[in-house]
Parts: sequence; C-alpha cells; structure tokens
Amino acid sequence: MAEWEAEYPDFAKWGWGPSVQAEKWNGRHAMFGWVFICATAYAKGHGLIPDADVPVDFSQWGTLATISGKSTLTNERAIILIANVHCFLVGLMATICPLPFSDPLLLDPSQGEMYEKAKATKPYGIMPAMKMGLTEEAEIMNGRLAMMGIITVTATAFLQNKPILDVVNEWVGNAYY
Repeated sequence: MAEWEAEYPDFAKWGWGPSVQAEKWNGRHAMFGWVFICATAYAKGHGLIPDADVPVDFSQWGTLATISGKSTLTNERAIILIANVHCFLVGLMATICPLPFSDPLLLDPSQGEMYEKAKATKPYGIMPAMKMGLTEEAEIMNGRLAMMGIITVTATAFLQNKPILDVVNEWVGNAYY
C-alpha cells in the first residue's frame, strides 16, 4: 500500500485505492450480499415472489425488460434487479455522505480527528489476530470469507451453468426449495 500511496498521493489522501477502509467496505458488501442471496433463495422457495416465471411487460419496463436483446426478464429477476439497485444506491449514499458515527470509505482531510484515525489504521495482514467478540479483526476475517464465498459461488455457477440461487440451494442441502 505504501508504494501505491507514494505513486498516487492525490488519490491516497482521499482513501481511494487499496486501503483498510476499502477492504472493510468490500467485506461488508459481501456479507450483506450473502444475506440477500439467502433471503432471495428463501423467497423463491416459499413462493414469496408473485408470478416469478411470468415475463415482465415490455410496454411498462421498456428496454430494461430484455436480457441482452434475446429474451424477456421474468418477475423474479426484475424484483432481484430492483432490490440490488436499491442496495447499491444505499451503499453509494453511505460512501458519499457517511453518518457522523460511521467509519467513512472515502476520507476527507477536512474532518480532522476522524480523518487522522482512519488514515492511521494499519493493514491487518494476511491473518489478523483473532480476538473474541465484535472486533475489527473479526469483521475483516468475516468479510474476507464472504468475499471468497461470493467468488466461489459465482465461479461454480458459471462452470456448472446453473443459476447462483440453485448452487446455494444445493450447498445448503436443498433447504430453500
């Protein structure tokens, strides 16, 4: 990280690039992604998505209704798409204007003590010290495992040519549907 900071000081002062903040936020998004994937699989398995296999109406959705110009989006995929867009926008807003009690992703040098504390945070290394309880080290490890899990489920779905929800359902012993 020091090499990157030396090479791109204008970006580094704002927290852009490889940083502890970026790793925390990526891990948080991956952990939330797993919650969302599991909730979606549960909803699919229990019929909570209305008319899941019915294609959306092109006259109402316009070009969003098509997938690569070949087929039409189903209600299930449209609901998942809108929920993902919502989650993305919430994360974007938290990045742009963080709450006073949260740790920022982007650093603002004019924030004084909060900036200095975030800037002084040292990288956790390959294996952070395992401390019991709700600690930053535990958050880093859980985030890393969640990120590796997302990569693994995506690769497995791609290699097996199956939807991600079907792969996750198999991994949990068909508990969702």
